[in-house]
Amino acid sequence: MSNTRVTSGSASLLACSPRSARITPIKKSLRSKSALLALALTFTAPANAKDNGAYPHAKEQIGTGQQLYDGVLTPELTANTLRNVDRLFPTRTVKPSNAPRPFQPAEKQLTQVKFSVNDRTFDLFDFLAVNRVSGLIILKDGKVAYETYQLGNTPRTRWTSMSVAKSVTSTLIGAALKDGYIKSLDEDVTKYVPRLKNSAYEGVTIRDVLMMSSGTKWNEAYTDPNSDRRHLLKAQESQKREAAMDVMANLSRAVEPGTKFNYSTGETQVAGEILYGAIKRPLADYLSDKIWKPYGMEAEAKWWLDSPGGLEITGSGLSATLRDIARFGQFYLDGGKVNGQSVLPDGWMQEASVPKVLKGGANLDYGYMWWIATSDKARADKAFMARGIFGQFIYINPKERVIIAMTSAASKPQNLQLIPPQVFFDAVSDALK
Repeated sequence: MSNTRVTSGSASLLACSPRSARITPIKKSLRSKSALLALALTFTAPANAKDNGAYPHAKEQIGTGQQLYDGVLTPELTANTLRNVDRLFPTRTVKPSNAPRPFQPAEKQLTQVKFSVNDRTFDLFDFLAVNRVSGLIILKDGKVAYETYQLGNTPRTRWTSMSVAKSVTSTLIGAALKDGYIKSLDEDVTKYVPRLKNSAYEGVTIRDVLMMSSGTKWNEAYTDPNSDRRHLLKAQESQKREAAMDVMANLSRAVEPGTKFNYSTGETQVAGEILYGAIKRPLADYLSDKIWKPYGMEAEAKWWLDSPGGLEITGSGLSATLRDIARFGQFYLDGGKVNGQSVLPDGWMQEASVPKVLKGGANLDYGYMWWIATSDKARADKAFMARGIFGQFIYINPKERVIIAMTSAASKPQNLQLIPPQVFFDAVSDALK
């Protein structure tokens, strides 16, 4: 079995290292039933099976939150920090399943993919290297077609989601709607978050928040120390329970609710307060009970808190292993069902992941905290994605039944992806047809 183990900076049986594109011996070995069995066992074993409670990156040097958002860390420190963000703020644990859902190898393995950008040809290994990808798993029909770990990561590495957490949060709101904790997405925010009464959030609905269209004035600039986003980070650093809502309650109204999209991490913190006001329990526990445990996630996740024992930072700060991130994508693609039982309202995936129309008729390429794919080909497939700064993605193509879970360590927050990910995602989807 030694040849089937995934190690840092090298490939599993289902992937090859950027240092070597040759996997001919692997392809030959797959012709034997014994090799297939060994391969299946590789993906059955949980990533934390040999942890003995020790996180492999716990002693690495890391930067601060302010340095991370300023984009002033070295490449090594950026990677170290992104896989150790639970050392920056208090966290709550999302407990995994006692019976992890096994991964099986896909019949068709992705060994190479080529694509063009501005008349220049790139391949899989260019994408990994240039975009500083730290981990990549590609699923086809729920089976692993490719898996690799780079920049010192392993299957046991927890990597921060950044804004991918927004899509997780909106999914939990869907679960709360299914469970009856929330009666309608058209209810007022202040019903669940009294702190926002007599603020710009008066008259704003849950749906408006999910569509980032509350009408409040907000500046999301990550590297501007005077932006609203950085004020929210300072509130998080204060570790006071109401500090984030103090920031949100002091915002002014820019336009009528529901009429204009304005991307806001603060809006997602409002969504977290809505969720907590509805379910009256820690959000990490709800995520564990509704998805992480029943769907068979294999490792603990960690979720930032706004204060010791406080509320989860629902716009970012969820750290999980790459395999569990991929499982979340598969859960969503499968319609939010576990063993045939729906966790989400009927049709939630279709509603949450399609373009919206704002009041007044303006089209919006955004769902309920899910981004719509940007290429014509992907849009025809109704593809959508969760994405986070520094290059974090869950890409879902329903037509081709492809999931791409990717973590990265770009040098600056604003998704400094030198090779556009959508072009790569399209090439992968085509290659696995």
